[in-house]
Amino acid sequence: MFSKILIANRGEVAVRIIRACKEMGINTVAVFSEADRESLHVSLADESICIGPAQVKDSYLNMTAVLSAAAVTGAQAIHPGYGLLSENARFARLCKESNITFIGPSADVIARMGDKDQARRTMIEAGVPVIPGSDIVTSVSQAKAEAARIGYPVLVKARSGGGGRGIRLVSAEAQMEQAFQTAAAEAASAFGDSGLYIEKYLKPAKHIEMQILCDRQGNVVCLGERECSVQRKNQKLLEESPSPSLSQPMREAMIEAAIRAAKAVGYENAGTLEFLADRQGNFYFMEMNTRLQVEHTVTEMVSGVDIVKWQIRIAAGASLDFGQKDVVIRGKAIECRINAEDPDHDCRPSAGTVKLLHTPGGPWVRFDTFLYQEYTVPPFYDSMVGKLIVKANSREEAIRKMKASLCELVIEGFPTNSELQLKILSDARFAAGDYDTDFMEQLTGSEGRQAHGHGLAQAEKGGQA
Repeated sequence: MFSKILIANRGEVAVRIIRACKEMGINTVAVFSEADRESLHVSLADESICIGPAQVKDSYLNMTAVLSAAAVTGAQAIHPGYGLLSENARFARLCKESNITFIGPSADVIARMGDKDQARRTMIEAGVPVIPGSDIVTSVSQAKAEAARIGYPVLVKARSGGGGRGIRLVSAEAQMEQAFQTAAAEAASAFGDSGLYIEKYLKPAKHIEMQILCDRQGNVVCLGERECSVQRKNQKLLEESPSPSLSQPMREAMIEAAIRAAKAVGYENAGTLEFLADRQGNFYFMEMNTRLQVEHTVTEMVSGVDIVKWQIRIAAGASLDFGQKDVVIRGKAIECRINAEDPDHDCRPSAGTVKLLHTPGGPWVRFDTFLYQEYTVPPFYDSMVGKLIVKANSREEAIRKMKASLCELVIEGFPTNSELQLKILSDARFAAGDYDTDFMEQLTGSEGRQAHGHGLAQAEKGGQA
């Protein structure tokens, strides 16, 4: 087992990892930008090193600075958290070359699954159902031909990257030329790769993801699913486990597909298979997230498995000490992401000083955050300031518990989205579990702004999960 781990991240996920390390008796190293000097993860870690100015590209994405901090402090491993460098194949490769363990899958697997076209081909070969689509298209005429074959509406999607960039919804052939050109330009600018492919746009659909753990010895377990269909502006807002809409046969089929997919790529460590499911009982592979997810907490609540600790154990060479038959899902869990944002100005990200902080408590209530009273939230990073998670015996009870917890949560100093979360929980469609990825469009009347639910809620590659 490692004696010292560097956490190459910030915010609540850095705090989460440090806590897991402390419970395992592992020393920790925090890296931080100048803007994060007073952040909670810096004071909680055993050691801390400033790696650059506030801008992410000059600090948290500075691979040389992160690796130098690990070398100077004698850290044996690096945990990347989510976002930032967590799915950067080059960084994983540099860690290996520096004799530092990257807590995650191999660089080759990250690269292979990060290329959406290659990932799609791999899943087809493994017998995992994929969304109807095309190979890489290199011209507008080819894109039009493929779209006509697949049937409108379609998505023009970038082969690389994420965060909803390089993706355009096309409802008719007349829209294709502009969509193709703008998607290619955006993808080239954001990812250095203008490669595009065409994919059928499924709507309505549900966004379901499967959490897996895989060790070096070839053992694979799936810890069940998370329902992630509540999305706004390409980002998830609320997640729950288990999904209220999956039949047991469909759940078992998706678990089997997730395990088959993981084995097909020789996956190691924690990962997530994301699927779209339609109302006819079909499901399709979207992508594989080769890292920890923001919403891993709801899976931990219902499975009783500490995913972060298992990430560390697996990276150290330990084998899973339980199998698929030992996975038992108990109760219902819901997570609400608490974002610093202004509801009066189109939910624009906000920042400020925490004047008063009160967090809810009680059995099976958890608030993961980096906030503390008088802490000033910097304006340079993602707007999520915490995650409120509850668990109960029934879904109805879990909804009531989450409402009560949101009402008890007090964060004064800047606006948050707590009222929006209460609005979601109070909606009749949510209460019935009968909602799809267009739920927020209908709830807020924002239909037409952006195409939702087709792998667009992937902001984790640049920030969140």
